[in-house]
Amino acid sequence: MTRVALVQVASPGSEAPARRRERVGRMVADARGADLVLLPELWVPGYFAFDRYAELAEPLDGDTVEAGREWARGLGCFLHLGSVLERSAEGRLHNTAVLIDPSGTVVHTYRKIHVFGYRSREAELLTPGETVGTVASPLGPMGATTCYDLRFPEIWRALTDAGAEAVAVPAAWPARRRAHWRLFTEARAVEQQVLVLACNAAGVQGDVALGGASRVVDPWGTVLAEAGDAEEILYREVDRGVVARTREEFPVLRDRRPVHVAQAARR
Repeated sequence: MTRVALVQVASPGSEAPARRRERVGRMVADARGADLVLLPELWVPGYFAFDRYAELAEPLDGDTVEAGREWARGLGCFLHLGSVLERSAEGRLHNTAVLIDPSGTVVHTYRKIHVFGYRSREAELLTPGETVGTVASPLGPMGATTCYDLRFPEIWRALTDAGAEAVAVPAAWPARRRAHWRLFTEARAVEQQVLVLACNAAGVQGDVALGGASRVVDPWGTVLAEAGDAEEILYREVDRGVVARTREEFPVLRDRRPVHVAQAARR
C-alpha cells in the first residue's frame, strides 16, 4: 500500500509568499510517513493574484522549488509541489507542476497546457505548455494535469497512451463550480482507468472562494477520500495494484478502435 497526503492549502492575499512557504513547510512536515505528498496549484502567489504575477514569478531553481527539494529530502518521500509560477530563461511565465523525488531531485515538470480565460487573466499572462509525459512514482507511472485541464479528455488520453497509471491534479478550482470538480475527477478516472489524486486550494483569494474537496479517486470512479472546504491534510492508503486489476477485469482501453470522420454527402 502507498500512503498519500494531499495538503489542501489556503493562499490569502494578506499573507506574504515567503511567510506562506514557511507555514506550508510546517504542514508538509506534518505529513511525515507519507510516500507521496501533493500540494495545490500556484499556492505561493495565489492563483488569483494576477496583478502580481510578474513580480512573484521565479525560475525552477528559485526559492519555492528549493524549499520543496529540502522538504522531500527531509521526509524521504516523493513531493508533488503542486504548481509554481515559473519564469523561463526566455522571460515567459508558465504555470508549471513539479515532482521531486526523495533525494530532492526534480524528476518531472509539466507546463499547464490549457490556461484559463473565463473571468481569469491566466490566458493573458501565461504561456501554455505543449507536452505531457510520465515518470516513475510510488503509484507507478504518473503524469500531471493542472486544474482546467480536467475539462479536456484528450490530454488525459495522451497520458494514458504514455503509460500513466496515476495522475496528479493540482488545482485552484472555485467553490461555485465544485460540482464540476467532482464530476470531472471521477469521469477522468473512469474513462482512463487511472488513479486521480486531485489537490485543490482552499480559503478565499480576493473575492473568489476556493472549492477545497481535494480527493483520491480510483479507476472505478470510487472516491476513496475527500477533504472538506478548509485547510487540512487528507491522508489515504492506496493500493497501486488497483489499476492493473481494473484494466484486466474491464478491458475498455484494449477495446478502443480507430474512428474516421465521414465526409458529408454532396447534394
